[in-house]
Amino acid sequence: MEKVKVGIIGGAGYTGGELLRILINHPQAEVVFVNSQSQAGKPVYKTHTDLLGETELLFSDSLDFSAVDVIFLCSGHGQSRKFLSENVVPASLKIIDLSTDYRDESEGFVYGLPELNRDRIKSAMKIANPGCFATSIQLALLPVAAAGLLKSEVHVSAITGSTGAGQSLSASTHFSWRNNNVSIYKAFTHQHLAEIGQSLKQLQNDFFEDINFIPYRGNFTRGIMANVYFDCDLDEGAAIELFQKYYEGHPFTVVARQEIDLKMVVNSNKCILQIQKHGKKLLVTSIIDNLVKGASGQAVQNMNLAFGMDEKAGLNLKLAGF
Repeated sequence: MEKVKVGIIGGAGYTGGELLRILINHPQAEVVFVNSQSQAGKPVYKTHTDLLGETELLFSDSLDFSAVDVIFLCSGHGQSRKFLSENVVPASLKIIDLSTDYRDESEGFVYGLPELNRDRIKSAMKIANPGCFATSIQLALLPVAAAGLLKSEVHVSAITGSTGAGQSLSASTHFSWRNNNVSIYKAFTHQHLAEIGQSLKQLQNDFFEDINFIPYRGNFTRGIMANVYFDCDLDEGAAIELFQKYYEGHPFTVVARQEIDLKMVVNSNKCILQIQKHGKKLLVTSIIDNLVKGASGQAVQNMNLAFGMDEKAGLNLKLAGF
């Protein structure tokens, strides 16, 4: 099989850097161009310094759509719609968007959560990559919704690392504020709630209960831990069996029978789930790396599916461990 030719739009940020780290080592992909208006002409390793010695690619301000099979859109939210309105993209070119712009599946995009839409992704030309919090929370709920067992409000308390806020500096991402600090933001109003609700209704169309989501900014770099709980009649053993059956055949989602912590997933495309029953409540703890399974790794997983490759290609990443 010939290598899939890749173009990256907005390659200077966190998700663009993660894509490069994965794709330059992908056995069946070749990065043809990395577009960045701000860094054009500079070596990629000048921005992503860990790539020194890994690639000689230069950032480019030009777009040669004829030279690639797929483009990844890694610019900020709202920028993907602007980019596609200002550029004529060939109908034969696949698009994977990492912003929020098309997660409502408008304009022919398919929502790219493989554990939900794997078969649709395989035939899709345009894929909207899920949000990081949305990925973690949905993977904690999909098996229950698929069984029609979501009957109560859902409560979520979740914390994310500083990379979840993107690379642009703000008061709440500055080291001197973030270090040794934790804070709540966008309580009950987070933008990922819309896509979570959309997916749950896809599986259980009578689910109209509230999803009460409290997001936290963590004083660490990367990773998400989401604690998701709701009323459930299943006992713990039956719930674990339900989750194991749903995720059978999905290589990156694992149901644990032990305590879990963030270091078990950092730098991996895995989601690990731990399930506990407390009285009437089922508690599902979900952990992912927000930049990998929550962004660039899942985007490559979607590319693999869309081009008929092994879903795990390029994603057997080394975990940090400590």
